[in-house]
Amino acid sequence: MTVHFIGAGPGAADLITLRGRDLIAACPVCLYAGSLVPEALLQHCPDGARIVNTASMSLDEIIAEIKSADDAGQDVARLHSGDLSVWSAMGEQLRRMRALNIAYDVTPGVPAFAAAAAALGAELTLPGVAQSLILTRTSGRASSMPDGETLENFGKTGATLAIHLSVHVLEDVIARLTPHYGADCPVAIVWRATWPDQRVVKATLETLEDATEGERGRTALILVGRAIGAEDFDESCLYAGDYDRRYRPVGTDPRFPEGTE
Repeated sequence: MTVHFIGAGPGAADLITLRGRDLIAACPVCLYAGSLVPEALLQHCPDGARIVNTASMSLDEIIAEIKSADDAGQDVARLHSGDLSVWSAMGEQLRRMRALNIAYDVTPGVPAFAAAAAALGAELTLPGVAQSLILTRTSGRASSMPDGETLENFGKTGATLAIHLSVHVLEDVIARLTPHYGADCPVAIVWRATWPDQRVVKATLETLEDATEGERGRTALILVGRAIGAEDFDESCLYAGDYDRRYRPVGTDPRFPEGTE
């Protein structure tokens, strides 16, 4: 018996990996975070599967469901939204799995920041503009931020910021980042990326509050940085005609001659 922790993607039911889909189809038990995972994904469950919405359940109750399946020798598909590596509460569940000696594996999913960037049609790391992307959030009731992980500290880097779980304190985010990025810095908010009711607002730090017209909601991602919508940036050397690379040797003395590995 194995518990398969599966990243269900940002919202659209077809943005799940083939592996994730096939694991859902093979498991007689499916636990899903119904507050964010689309019910359309449940159509992959086999006939007669036990399907449990964990949105209102405590950790102890979730583990009890898994333990019951383990006792019965049944594999479990455990679905979380987005990708499981960030803000998924998977870590505490895996710790319980290890304590109970229950086998598990993890299948990644499309993360929210990637879905938001796709909605914008944007690359978040542009040559000469930004080469780093920082995934962060502000403190909340469920998790506080470590002392050094502040918007001010991240803002000093000039990197592109993908700020999760923070649209409800948008005014505070703007105030804390403006001294570091400048009032004219491009910014975007993507609500419910890839869902049918997806909404995108593009503005600057100075105009963002007015551009949102007071809309806050909760399933939104804030993207901040000069790479957002930039047109004046260097071209990558990767595809330059004179760039010597392994699969396209250039010049009389290429670094990787043809035929070498």
